[in-house]
Amino acid sequence: MGQLQTPVSTVWDLESIFPGGSSSEQLKTYIAQLEQDITALDNQLADASAPATVEETAAYDEVIGSLQSMAARLSESGAFVECLTAQNQHDKKAIQLESKLHGMNAKYENLTTRFQSILRLTDDQVWEKWLEREAVASIAFVLNEKRQEAKERLAPELESLAADLAVDGYHGWSQHYDTIVAKVTIPFTEKDGQTKELSVGQAANKLDDPDRALREELFPKWERAWGEVADYAADTLNRLAGFRLKLYEKRGWEDVLKEPLAINRMSRATLDMMWEVIIKHKPLFVQYLERKAKLLGVEKLNWADVDAPIGEATGKVTYEDAAKEIVEQFHKFNPKMADFAAYAFNKRWIEAEDRPGKRPGGFCTSLQDSKQTRIFMTYGGTISNLSTLAHELGHAYHQHVMNDEEIFNQNYGMNVAETASTFAEMIVSDALMQNASSKEEKIALLADKIQRGVAFFMNIHARFLFETRFYEQRKSGMLDAEQLCNLMKEAQEEAFCGALDVYHPHFWASKLHFYITGYPFYNFPYTFGYMFSTGIYALAVKEGQGFADKYDALLQDTGKMTVEELASKHLNVDLTQPDFWEGAMALVVDDVKQFLELTAE
Repeated sequence: MGQLQTPVSTVWDLESIFPGGSSSEQLKTYIAQLEQDITALDNQLADASAPATVEETAAYDEVIGSLQSMAARLSESGAFVECLTAQNQHDKKAIQLESKLHGMNAKYENLTTRFQSILRLTDDQVWEKWLEREAVASIAFVLNEKRQEAKERLAPELESLAADLAVDGYHGWSQHYDTIVAKVTIPFTEKDGQTKELSVGQAANKLDDPDRALREELFPKWERAWGEVADYAADTLNRLAGFRLKLYEKRGWEDVLKEPLAINRMSRATLDMMWEVIIKHKPLFVQYLERKAKLLGVEKLNWADVDAPIGEATGKVTYEDAAKEIVEQFHKFNPKMADFAAYAFNKRWIEAEDRPGKRPGGFCTSLQDSKQTRIFMTYGGTISNLSTLAHELGHAYHQHVMNDEEIFNQNYGMNVAETASTFAEMIVSDALMQNASSKEEKIALLADKIQRGVAFFMNIHARFLFETRFYEQRKSGMLDAEQLCNLMKEAQEEAFCGALDVYHPHFWASKLHFYITGYPFYNFPYTFGYMFSTGIYALAVKEGQGFADKYDALLQDTGKMTVEELASKHLNVDLTQPDFWEGAMALVVDDVKQFLELTAE
């Protein structure tokens, strides 16, 4: 098993990537070279035409290689700058670099659009022969996907124009949201009587504190703080949606889910079936929320109670103990996962320190050129933080398994990305529960585990309902902050089946995911990943360590198949039918039933 070096650092190492942070000369040179290469390929493709024979397709081998190299380097520089802006929201040089990279990404998109046009114009018979060539056979799925995408988009020059305008328009509004968030602080009075201003990341960590009095004090301040910037956030969200809808209209796309479904390589039939099974089982989760309210001594839960821990397992877990627990439990399923996790801790790939100025939330980002990852979070010592850490390491392991694939084949959907992360979470949470030393501790750990189901089935469902309805109404004009709050509250009431007495109307303003331009509908993929990984986990438990290689093989294929093909090949199931989803749900239902039995009077 990979050995952890102690002490385990809570601060990541970015210097080994590009020394000097946002002032790095190496980064400056790296970006300049990448910019030159993009310009050179742009000139090369200026007069390019579709190959007329299979022999002529060989001329594009170098182009494909260049496109993949550029994608890896854009990932490298983009991930590094994302790390800089996350660790310090006030790093103005990093924010400028982020803007520059958005521009370069737009130029790369233009190259891709032009290349896709060549693929689209290639004769069908030549195309079939092209894909049979050894040089491109391994990326045939992705090339086919790019060709089909080109058929459904605008003319290349119009797509290029849209990408150029998006830099300071579409993506610019997304960056504007980051500026808004950086200015938000929440006043909080410590036990010693001193009041300090918390960043949103610090405040978010306290919203699921075991002390209900603390949550009740903080949540209204949290809601009020977002209310104070609601007009700015509403303006931002409306502009993002307006850009997206207008582009869809010009492309002839009527369904706002067309793009997110395509990005996640899944069908509407699969999405609808997943939600259908979840909605069917929601009454049991309402029972769980009602029981939780009783245990907390209240008639009904409020929004800040939903993620609150229950019982003895709420004691602080040191970061070092969390690292040891994760490595140990990963090893029981797959020694390769454990070795990787230990390596990530030892190499300081994880930023977990609790300090002001950091962005809220957590993420794992890939540096494809150097074949590394970096994980960002704010670790506060809770069981929930431990789960987040395992979750992000699952993402990192997924990328690790993909590192030997061609760059085009490493572009997997968010939904299957969430599969690896949620699977990693399950390994750790199940182990903690099985090792519980008392009934009280088992109840606490069960509650923490069930909370993830509540989050994916109810909170995420509320986001999906909100965003779907918001986009439908946005077609008729802009919505003001009050309308957005009403829409959000209605979605939360429906998704939680009326189980709460206080909701979070300004959630739409506080959640970064609504403002991310790269992934429209940054919600349902989480639920898919949770349910898909739960179904896979059931098979893993049944087969034991022998399943580890199958799991790695499934992860390796995630960038070159639809989710339906992936499930059929590796799991022998049909995702458009209820059976797989019911099987996954059965595991979560068992946990809830066990919780209800253990907490019965």
